[in-house]
Amino acid sequence: MFKNLWLFSRPHTIIGSTVSIITLFILNKGDFNSDLRVLIYTLIAALGCNIFITGLNQIVDIELDKINKPNLPLASGALTRDNGIAIVVVSGIISIMVAALCSTTLLILILIIMALGIAYSVPPIQLKQHHLPAALAITIVRGLLVNLGMSLHFSTSLANKYDALQCWANVSACQMPYVAVIPLTIFVTAFSLAIAWFKDLPDTAGDEHFGYRTFPLLYSRGLALYLGAVVVIIAYIYCIYWAWVADGRLLFIGHIFLAIGFAINVSMVNMQDMSTVKRFYMIFWVFFFAEYILFGIAGLM
Repeated sequence: MFKNLWLFSRPHTIIGSTVSIITLFILNKGDFNSDLRVLIYTLIAALGCNIFITGLNQIVDIELDKINKPNLPLASGALTRDNGIAIVVVSGIISIMVAALCSTTLLILILIIMALGIAYSVPPIQLKQHHLPAALAITIVRGLLVNLGMSLHFSTSLANKYDALQCWANVSACQMPYVAVIPLTIFVTAFSLAIAWFKDLPDTAGDEHFGYRTFPLLYSRGLALYLGAVVVIIAYIYCIYWAWVADGRLLFIGHIFLAIGFAINVSMVNMQDMSTVKRFYMIFWVFFFAEYILFGIAGLM
């Protein structure tokens, strides 16, 4: 049962949300002793919201997932639709209640993200049917709302308040790496746009069957892959340059290695072999985790 619940939560998104929040906590000078309650409440609210959104998407997509992702618990029958609805409802309630206990900013942020999640998955709006609205929704949530919204929440909730959002324009005026919230946001925004394109690469069979107008279907899988790769490489180059200017040696060297690793991952894709496409996408999430971990380690130094 636990395995099915874990798969239902979409583990790569849970891990991504966890590392992003902990890193943003660090970059906003959170103290793991005096501010631990804020961090725990924020994690519970964010992960509950994460399960609400990904679970809702699976409930709507049961028939689609039987083609694209047959191993997911609802598509395989390991969990019933009623099980899924119960998990989503409970997760949503817990998320909202804990966010309300933590801060008004976090509550508003969670409600906005949930609203976008509903609009993304549920008819009649169902943004995911069209590649541009889907990409915008994913980019806004993962890129802007999570990073800037969580930083705003932390800047008003931590015992040792520090407004990272007011400190980004002049690198020399702020201590490294706390100024890094804005470069991190820019990078993850670009990364999230690529996620929006890459996630559809392995799912063209089901998307085509149900009439979804995704980027790989409207244009080509190759264009989606290489255009997304260009966006990510530009983001890496930007962070390498920024780290050089800001004298952030770890971030400079780390981004060079990550950029090379990402390029190698792209080079290993064979569009005629869907196993390589799926492997590429899951490894791509490792680079997402690595970005936050890199900034988090820099924040602790």
